[in-house]
Amino acid sequence: MSEFPTALTKLWPLAPAGATDWLRAVCGDGLTGFMPPAMPDAAWVLNAMYEHERGPMETTHHEYHQARLADGSVQPHIIGGVDLDAVSVTTGGGLGRAEHPGSGWRRLRWAELARRTGDPVVPEGLLPSYRCFPSIRKKGSWPLGIVPPTEGSLDRETWTRLLEILTEHSPAGPATRCLAYYSPLTLGAGDFENPHVRVGKLGDAAILYDDPETDFSPSNLWAEDRSWCLCTDYDLWATKVVGSQVLVEALLSDSEIEAIRLPWTTT
Repeated sequence: MSEFPTALTKLWPLAPAGATDWLRAVCGDGLTGFMPPAMPDAAWVLNAMYEHERGPMETTHHEYHQARLADGSVQPHIIGGVDLDAVSVTTGGGLGRAEHPGSGWRRLRWAELARRTGDPVVPEGLLPSYRCFPSIRKKGSWPLGIVPPTEGSLDRETWTRLLEILTEHSPAGPATRCLAYYSPLTLGAGDFENPHVRVGKLGDAAILYDDPETDFSPSNLWAEDRSWCLCTDYDLWATKVVGSQVLVEALLSDSEIEAIRLPWTTT
């Protein structure tokens, strides 16, 4: 057995049954993540997107992928006899964990892209998702020089900074007892009847990002005293953080995290 699963199990053992009962009562079944109401305030922490130093480019991710299929650089993705490349659009986005793509790329803020395109950061009444920034997409695909946010998971850099801010605004700091829930959708053949919940300390939460059983950050992480809670929904490009007004203001003013209030999502 490798050392990592042993360390994870030691620091974050499975929680007793019933750990998510209070969330289920407030939010519903939690299949894609338990989405809590404001407690009493809320903000959305936006997943990172990146732009290449050469700019967005005219070619889209889909056009580039189709060209590579045509010249044999990549092979078709065929499942059950269906050529998925022939019936789907390569958007450029992904699902699950992500991090800075490396040299030649810079973080592209949602606010900057909104100013550039004239699109709102998030259209009124909607949630941060693939529906954002319609004017920059061509037939559903993003420009090749932009890596859009991934769905269902915080990116590594945002996860790390978010933990730091939560630690600063938790009375017990890194010793704050927390619980982490993973949606069955993030666990492949997940158990829908017995929620996968781990319990540990906030100061040890960084290790959760590399849980070998999943490719996602936790769907929910909350303080045991319920002073704050976050939800990273499987279908969204952002994480809702609920808690005190002081915590929310810290997220909104942070220079690393990009966070916004969406008034229509506070309940």
